[in-house]
Parts: sequence; structure tokens; C-alpha cells
Amino acid sequence: MRKLITSSAAVAALVIVLAAQAAAAQTAVRGKLGRTVEPGGWLILAEQKYLLLNAERWRGESWFREGAEVEALGEVREGVVTTYMEGTPFEARTLQRTSTQAGAQPPPSQGMRGSAMGLTRVVVTGDSLVQERPDTAVVTVSVVTQSRTALAAQQENATKTDAVVRAVRAAAGAGAEVETSGYSLQPQYTYRENQTPLIQSYVAQNSVTVTLNDLSKVGPVIDAAATAGANQVSGLSFTLRQDKAARQRALAEATRAALSKAQTIATALGGRVVRVVEVSEAGSVSRPIPIYKGEMTMSARVSDQAQTPVEVGSLDIRSQVTLVAEVSTER
Repeated sequence: MRKLITSSAAVAALVIVLAAQAAAAQTAVRGKLGRTVEPGGWLILAEQKYLLLNAERWRGESWFREGAEVEALGEVREGVVTTYMEGTPFEARTLQRTSTQAGAQPPPSQGMRGSAMGLTRVVVTGDSLVQERPDTAVVTVSVVTQSRTALAAQQENATKTDAVVRAVRAAAGAGAEVETSGYSLQPQYTYRENQTPLIQSYVAQNSVTVTLNDLSKVGPVIDAAATAGANQVSGLSFTLRQDKAARQRALAEATRAALSKAQTIATALGGRVVRVVEVSEAGSVSRPIPIYKGEMTMSARVSDQAQTPVEVGSLDIRSQVTLVAEVSTER
């Protein structure tokens, strides 16, 4: 009989110890109910925000409403990841309306989460670089003519420009866009001291812009324009018309880089990222510089019939994200 009583007492003591350990592992939270941007979620607004993971258990209660004073006993779920990371994930075992009368002091929180953790905000920046091959080339060639009279300069320019337009259309092929992008007719003056400037001649300039989807035809278009009478290449650039996927990839990489920095800071402080408060983005595209092999004037290329080699580089699509995160820290 004594052995049986002794065994029963030992079991009872073990149960009491286990119950005490379980109670010590729980966190007591006291605060006001508040809404959150998390789908179907509610917050307990105490010294810090607690995201109530199982709020649906009590939503039918008459006292369950925004601003209600409540007290809960439960566990902090460290491994839970929510959509917006707003508040510390908390699973309540019990939740009830606060019964403390006005003027009474609320009981201290149990566990380190209610009393040993604080919140701070960190601002981090993430950068990314995505390289893509351009899919469009824009070439601008010009015809420049000069004559003693405006009419003569204009007529000579018109004749040569018409030939250039026909030549580049043929060289560019179907699908290319050819348009006039600039025209000027200006007098050239002779300046002498203490005398009225005199018009010496007139210069006419007509610029034609060709937009190509076939990048292999950039050199042939320049050659055809030069052969037909163009004597100036005003510009050559490359763009990426279908850039949505590349921009999205760059933005995603920059966001991940910023979040990784925030998590690194939180870990160094002994805490974790609680939520992302604000995100802003800025991006830019750096155009490649075409490389010409051999420095020849257009007249030299006409006589030698040499093709114009153009090497297309890559577009650098950059994205930068600035992120403001709320981080839990050890006090």
C-alpha cells in the first residue's frame, strides 16, 4: 500500500511539473483588438503587434470587435510566414474580454515575447542588374547640301533625300519604319568688323530616321544611305521594345536583395523581420554603345564599297528598391 501511495505521489508531482513548464512556455498578451491587412486576420495591439492566427474561433462572440480590450494566453509561432508579415504570429489557446476594472494594473506578460522584445524600423536598398540583347535599332542619317541660293540648296537636298529614302527602304526591308525626323534651311553669314553680316550661302539638312527590328541590317542601311547621297549619320541607338519580362525580373531580384539585407540586420540584432512597412522602386535602362570597326568617312565607304560593321552590345536593365521593414530586437 505504501508503495502504491508513493508511486501516485510521484506521478502527481511529475504532472504538476509538466503543467508548470507548459504554462511557462506560453505567452500572456493583453491589449486591444485591431484589424490588419492580412486576409481574415486580427491583431492584438499590446506593447507590440500580435497577429492572431486563429481569430475565427472567437469571431462569433458579441465582444469580439475592433477596439475591444482582451487578454489571451497562447504561443508565438516563429516559423509562420504571412502575406504582409504584419505583427508577431500568435496562436491563442484562450481569448477573453478583459475583466480588470478601471484603475487596476494589468498583470505582467509571461514569457520573453511580451517584455523582452522591442520593435525598430530599418531602411535598406536592394539593387539588381539584368542584361538583355536589344531587339530594335534606330538609325538616323542626314543629307546636308550647300548652295549660294536657298532654292538651289533646297532642290539639291530634296533630290538626294528622295534617293536616300528609297535606298534605305529597300535595304531595311518589310516591317521597318522610315520617317523624316528633322529639316532645316539656314543662311551662312560672312562676318567682318564694323560691317553688316552678309549671306554667303545656304545650307539645307534633311534627317531620316529608320527603325529596324532586324539588327543585322543596321550596317547595310547605313551603306545604302551613304551610296544614295547621305553624308551624315546623326544617331544610332538600340532599344528593347519587349522589356516587360526583363524589367519584372530585375524588380524581383532587387526586392529580394533588399529583403535579404533587412533579414540580415534583424538576425544581427537577435530578432526577425516582423513586417514590410513601405516599398519604393526606381529603375533605368542603359543603352549600349555601338562599336564601329574602322574609321572611314561616308565618301570613303562609297568608293571602297566596304560594309559598315556594327557590333550590338547588351542592354543593362537596372532596378533599385528601397524597403522599410519593422524588425523585432532584443532589449
